[in-house]
This record gives sequence, structure tokens and C-alpha cells, in this order.
Amino acid sequence: MSAANPVTLPLSGYKARHMRFEVAGKVATVTLDRPDRKNPLTFDSYDELGSLFRAAARDKGVKAFVIAGAGGNFCSGGDVFEIIEPLTKMNTVELLDFTRMTGEAVKAMRAAPQPIIAAVDGVCAGAGAILAMASDIRIGTPNAKVAFLFNRVGLAGCDMGACAILPRIVGQGRASELLFTGRSMGGEEAERMGFFNRLAAPDAVLADATRLAQDLANGPTFGNAMTKRMLEMEWAMSVETAVEAEAVAQALCMETEDFKRAFRAFAAKQKPVFQGD
Repeated sequence: MSAANPVTLPLSGYKARHMRFEVAGKVATVTLDRPDRKNPLTFDSYDELGSLFRAAARDKGVKAFVIAGAGGNFCSGGDVFEIIEPLTKMNTVELLDFTRMTGEAVKAMRAAPQPIIAAVDGVCAGAGAILAMASDIRIGTPNAKVAFLFNRVGLAGCDMGACAILPRIVGQGRASELLFTGRSMGGEEAERMGFFNRLAAPDAVLADATRLAQDLANGPTFGNAMTKRMLEMEWAMSVETAVEAEAVAQALCMETEDFKRAFRAFAAKQKPVFQGD
């Protein structure tokens, strides 16, 4: 497992090695780009994803992310020959290093202050389903096929935070079924379950995700980052503690210039133009 090249700041100048990465205005798009194999992950792309989203926490220009796959598929999971086969030859210490590295990608996505929108078409399996799960919002297509298929290769469903995050998206019972069986969900079922926020046509899903990312990036981004942080923290809080934590968080947001801009715009019957400060 080799380390990815260090992610440089600002992200607008970063050149990815193991995926496509583009910044347009305030929105960064990560595209898994091995379409001939349905965009599987490698040791290097796992590592680079973690490094990229860790760097995002320090970047001042990017305010939202889109993550997508090339060629009509999102991600088929770990590459069978570049990851799965080598794993069968590793010892316990090496295997734990790998599973911790993959988990770092999820932790970095959840810790990044920017909203992350997944645009999911076609195959979204294994670690690919995890990347979609770890995003804040998921827009799918009727053609999408989502599968947490770890048990189908003799493993447990508890991979990269699935047992913690998936039940909070679709509910405990549905998450249990998906993780015990490894079965595939079509796009319409994934929307009914709440895994997808909504569906779009295959030729429109990336544009829809990008448009939403742009809307969020043009919003009160300090407030957006606070919302994401509190959604994360309050999983482990009582209601009483959560209400108090939100009081503190909202008081901080009320000190921002964006809050004052919103009042002035409202008073002038105008739409506020947020600056993220």
C-alpha cells in the first residue's frame, strides 16, 4: 500500500493522481475514473480520497463537493485483483492497516465541513456503496444498483462505518437486511428507503447534484458547516444535551456577517448574497 501524493492547498490547484478532480467556482467534483472496470477503488485511490477530504477541512475556497463515477457507473467497490487478491495474502497486522486506511476515507468525508453530494448511477457496490453512504446527500437514478455486498465475499457487514451510519439513513431493520444479505437495491427502492434523497435521469444526475452543490456553496457556508457538524455530534447526545449544544452553535452563527446580511436583505426585500463569513 503506497501513500498518495500529498494534497496541496488550495484545492483549486490540486492535481489528483488516482481519480479526476476539478474545481469550478466554489464546487469541487471528485470523479472515480476507471469506467472500463466500473470505477473500482485501489489502495492508492482509498488513500488519496482520505487525504483529499482531510485537506478540505483547511481549504477556504471549496464550499461543497460532488462525488461521481465515470461511464454510467458509480463504483464497483475494491478492485478484485488490485485489492481483494492481495488481501488474501496479508497477515493480521497488514489487514488491520488496510481496514483502518479505508475507514479513514469515511472519517475524512464526515469531518470535512463542506456538504458532499453523491451522484449515483449504475453499479454502486461494496466500498462504492459506503462512499455514497458517507456523503451527506445522495441523488440516484432508476438504473442505480446499490449493494453492501461484504457478506457475499465471506466478510461482515460492519465495514467502514456501515453499521453506524446506514441504520441512521434507512432504519435499523432495513440496514440489517441489506448488511446480512448483501442484496442489491434498485434506484426506486433506494429512494423509497430513504437512501437516495431523490432520483434523476441518468443523463441529468450529475448536473442535478452539481446544481444542488452550487446552491449550498452559495448559501451561508459557516452555517452549513455547523449543521453538518451538529448532525454528526448529536448522534451520541441525549435530546437535552443536543438542545443545549444547538443553542451554543446557533449563537455562534448569529455572530456571522451572513446573519446580518440576511437581516439587511430581508428588511430591503432583497435576496441575501452570502459570503461565508
